[in-house]
Amino acid sequence: MFSLNYRDARPIYEQVKDGLRHLVVTGAIQPGDQLPSVRALASALAINPNTIQRAYESLEAEGYLYTMPGKGSYASEQTGVNQDRRRRLLEQFDAAASELIFLGMTAEELALRVSGAKEGRV
Repeated sequence: MFSLNYRDARPIYEQVKDGLRHLVVTGAIQPGDQLPSVRALASALAINPNTIQRAYESLEAEGYLYTMPGKGSYASEQTGVNQDRRRRLLEQFDAAASELIFLGMTAEELALRVSGAKEGRV
């Protein structure tokens, strides 16, 4: 599925959340697919089940998955989730771009950076 980086400054639950979100967004986990149980994923990653539970709850709040009590967690349809996530990311992007321009970066440098991200070079 994904691996954890213990040297990463981000908390483990955020790494788990980002890893699962990436799998859902890229289609590796299809809408309706069941995610591993909290205990199974915690065991596979050798971390505390509470960490997995926290990541699952956060992803459910963001709309990436839903939980059926007694049955497990499943990937959600991405119709409205993508629009909301896109809006939030664009707000963050706008704030970062404004600050970078304030710090002396040119619009052309930003455009090159975006082009590089599109091509997977960033």
